[in-house]
This record gives sequence, C-alpha cells and structure tokens, in this order.
Amino acid sequence: MAHNHSHSNGHDHGGSNYNRAFIISVALNTGFVIIEAFYGIIANSLALLADAGHNLSDVLGLLLAWGASILARRKPTARRTYGLRRSSILAALLNAAFLLVISGGIGWEAILRFREPAPVAGGTVITVAAIGIAINTISALMFLSGRKSDLNIRGAFLHLVADAAVSVGVVLAGIAIIATGWLWFDPAVSLIVTVVIVAGTWQLFQESLNLVTDAVPAGIEPLAVRTYLAELPGVSSVHDLHIWAMSTTETALTAHLVIPAGHPGDAFFTRVNRELHDNFGIEHATIQIETGDPNYPCSLAQENENVV
Repeated sequence: MAHNHSHSNGHDHGGSNYNRAFIISVALNTGFVIIEAFYGIIANSLALLADAGHNLSDVLGLLLAWGASILARRKPTARRTYGLRRSSILAALLNAAFLLVISGGIGWEAILRFREPAPVAGGTVITVAAIGIAINTISALMFLSGRKSDLNIRGAFLHLVADAAVSVGVVLAGIAIIATGWLWFDPAVSLIVTVVIVAGTWQLFQESLNLVTDAVPAGIEPLAVRTYLAELPGVSSVHDLHIWAMSTTETALTAHLVIPAGHPGDAFFTRVNRELHDNFGIEHATIQIETGDPNYPCSLAQENENVV
C-alpha cells in the first residue's frame, strides 16, 4: 500500500493580498455611513437611512472579510495543521447571514412607512445617494479581479456592487418625489433595496454554507473527477473519494486508487497532481494506492462507491 501527498506549485495559500483595497474601502464607506445617516435624519428619508444601515453592514462585512484574508495567510501549526484558511469560508457565511438579517429589518421598516408616509427632502436624498454611487463603485472595482477565484473577496465585492445599485435606486426615488410629490416612493425604494440585497446575497449564502459543510465546491463536477481518476493507467477502481474546500481559494481531495500492479511510481503522482490542479482547480491531493488483495480488503471501499 502506498501513499502520496503533493502540493501543486505556484499558488498562494492565502489568496491575493487585498490589504490596500480593504483599507481604502473601509475608510471611504465608514465616512459615507456617517454622512448618509446624518442627512437621512435631516431629510427624514427612510431610503437614505436604510442605505446607511446597509453600508454600515458592509463596513462590518469588509472588516470581517479583511480579517479572514489575513488569518488565511497564517502558517500551519502542530495543532492547526491547515492553518486558519477556513476562516475565509466562515467570513463569507457570516457576511451573507448578516446581510439577510439586515434586509429583513429594512423591509419591515418600509412596510411601516407605507402606513404613515412622511415628508422627504428629495434634493438632499439625490445628492447624498449620488456620492454613495461613486464611493461604492470605486470600492467595488478594487475587488473586481478577485471576485471569481475567492468566495470571501466575492462577498465583499457583491456588498459594494449592491450598495452602488441601491444608491442608484435612492437617487431615482428622490427624483420621483420631487417630480410627483408622492411620498410612497421612499418606502417603495426601501423594499427594492431589500430585494436587491437578498437576490445578491442568497447565492453567496448557499455557496458558503455548502463549503462550511464540506460539500464539493461549485464549479467542480465530482463525477468528472471520479471518471478522470478511474481512467488513469493501471487503475481498476476508485473509492473513498472526497473533495472539499480548505478555504475560499483552495480545494483538497483524498482518494483510494486500486492498482493491481502495485505502486505506479513518483512520475504517476506528479502527473495526477498537476492534472487535478490544471483541470479541476484542486490544489491538495492525497492519494492512497491499493492492490485490491482480497485478503486485506479496504474497510472504506463500500463507503461512497455509488456516490458521484
């Protein structure tokens, strides 16, 4: 029986370093939250206050994502053999959950405001929200490059994009109130804010929850991986195959390959690890070789043999 564990070269365990982007985004959004909340109270605009609350959640979310990205780069220890890479998954999940709770509060306040409409300073609403569009767009662009490869960074990116879109809606509400005098536009936009937040957050919530529970990461087809391994030279069967996320940027795999001829040599493992990395994005592969001797059957051979 042979065992091989290989790390693919050329990847960064902690993902790209976005420290500068986080510092700038947190500073800009914190300042804007204070301004938006202040003028939301002065203008008596629930839309502005709702957007300020959402921006505050984004500041907290950015801080959470930033902290996780730093922890993910911590070196492994004797006790934490994978380091703290999984903290990035937890940050993505907490960000998503927090946003969903915030959106529920915004929606409820909007429904109450429909019952008792209040005067709104449309001009102030437009000006403040326009500033929000600029700030959130600039902040989002700094995370644009990492949104596809890192779920944690994508969480920060989606928060900021949603804020920019919400601010656009607030501007439209201000214009509508000035043009028509219909005060219900303000709570109506607040409800739209809720829908935008939920729509943009739900997939993030599902994906991060899947990763926390060790599901196969999105974008990796388990059957394709199993088929690839089963078709390797000399392999008669594959069992005990597991694929899970170590962090929001790294995927691990363990598998038992039955090769009757015995150990295939180091060149075999080098090829397999390279192809798992290149074709499936799997960074850490641990492969156990068995010969299929009926006198010494693997106790895990039937565990997930029919799972694809």
